[in-house]
Amino acid sequence: MRVGWCAAAAAALVVGSGAAAQSPAALNGAPPPLPLAAPAPPPAVADDMRSVLEQLPLLGARPITALTPVEARLEPTAADAYNAAIRKSGMSVAPDATVTTQDLAYGSDAMQYARIYRPGAAAGTGAPLPLLVYYHGGGWVLADLTAYDATPRLLSKQLNAIVVSVEYRRAPEFRFPAQHDDAAAAYGWAVRNAGAWGADPARVALAGESAGGNLALNTAIYARDHALARPAHVLAIYPIANSDPALPSRRDSAGATPLDTAMLGWFAHYYSANAGDSADPRLNLVRADLRGLPPVTIVNAQVDPLRSDGETLAQALRGAGVSVQQRTYSGVTHEFFGMGRLVRGAYDAELFAVARLKTAFGL
Repeated sequence: MRVGWCAAAAAALVVGSGAAAQSPAALNGAPPPLPLAAPAPPPAVADDMRSVLEQLPLLGARPITALTPVEARLEPTAADAYNAAIRKSGMSVAPDATVTTQDLAYGSDAMQYARIYRPGAAAGTGAPLPLLVYYHGGGWVLADLTAYDATPRLLSKQLNAIVVSVEYRRAPEFRFPAQHDDAAAAYGWAVRNAGAWGADPARVALAGESAGGNLALNTAIYARDHALARPAHVLAIYPIANSDPALPSRRDSAGATPLDTAMLGWFAHYYSANAGDSADPRLNLVRADLRGLPPVTIVNAQVDPLRSDGETLAQALRGAGVSVQQRTYSGVTHEFFGMGRLVRGAYDAELFAVARLKTAFGL
């Protein structure tokens, strides 16, 4: 289950390739044809970001667009490349053991479970901690909680908060909107059980990366419309948000690594249930009813086909009267968040996100 291609999956949906509904057998079905035109070279990346990306071919990574979902789920990812670069620099890749985890089911399907992160600093304090519900990326086709361990572990420690990292059913076994349904169900479950984990259900926020960034915003909309606990904040990291295939970043980052524009069609091919899914406001968030949402923070990478998604989403949120701050970090690519030990742009983005969440939690 792999991280590197996560957001691409979601983006694929958003691009709206006109994919027709497929049976679950498509899990091993042939990938869709590639676009005929060769993409232009993407913008240059910073040296520290390049040191991570250079590890991908050394790990044997193949183009996701040539693979089936079964094959793609076994590929090395950006997270694997980052760990390889960390090892090369002489640092340890062991996860921070001061943050402990526990897996719990929130539904009946094997994929409907969550990983509860508890910071070591919480031990013995007795005071309830903030609650952050986090959704991983993977385009709703790839990746899992283990592939996306870095961000929830980082946020749990930096915020001294209980973080609930949500697993959800994946496509093509379960197509849209199964993942959105799971995200909403897991949010309600997390709020109801917050007290058992030492968290305060009155101080809850949402976060997610790529496909998960889309889920975080959709869950805030769901909470608004179904009288659930209102989150204090939403952190959306390179979220899927705009179905327009002519967005600037679709062109200038068409040949980017680890996510390129051609991959978006691959994800849509396996995720979409119907050809018109990309127009659904849950995927095309810039056309959703965004009024009354809590403050939002959006983080984007410069060299990423999804950059324009975040930038146009920020405009749509402001137009709906929502308080939002959006930053695009130069010289970095999709999947850079969580790489702050090695990549300066990631370090800066992590500081920004943590500061915004601390303000929302009153810390």
